[in-house]
Amino acid sequence: MLCGVGLGRPMKAEDLFHLGIVTDKPEATRMELRALFGYEWGDEIGGPIAVTVPAGDTVVDLSCAYSVTTPRIEVVRSVPGTLWEQAPGIHHAGYWSDDVAADAGELVRCGFVTEATRLGSDGQPFFTFHRSKTTGLRIELVSRVAQPGLQRCWARPERLSRGPAEAH
Repeated sequence: MLCGVGLGRPMKAEDLFHLGIVTDKPEATRMELRALFGYEWGDEIGGPIAVTVPAGDTVVDLSCAYSVTTPRIEVVRSVPGTLWEQAPGIHHAGYWSDDVAADAGELVRCGFVTEATRLGSDGQPFFTFHRSKTTGLRIELVSRVAQPGLQRCWARPERLSRGPAEAH
């Protein structure tokens, strides 16, 4: 199956905005990346968020920190029993999407499995996670509407008062 190529796809390589790492030791992971590569980090944000997974609706307590340094890295605190469990290497590649529902549909058409969806206040998908059946590659699509809120996470550390519902 030929997917996306020559089809005028709205998904573009330049919409990649972060690589995500899920770990049981987020502080140690950030310290290691700082020591090795000079990464600086925004504040850790998080809280309970409602998502739909293949088994149904659930609430997951997610927390993460984004690098201030580019290329951008997101370090996510692992949540056992969910797709956000610690695994070796890069957990996901995060892309901005102007139409999460359409882009998610294209990923599914191309053989990706939907692992999680969060709806925005407008009832449309705010973010989705998909995994390739063939390679295991995991893609996160994030509504471009979230960009201004997430960009605040990339500023020099400040005490942030919002949770992931507004930021992620």
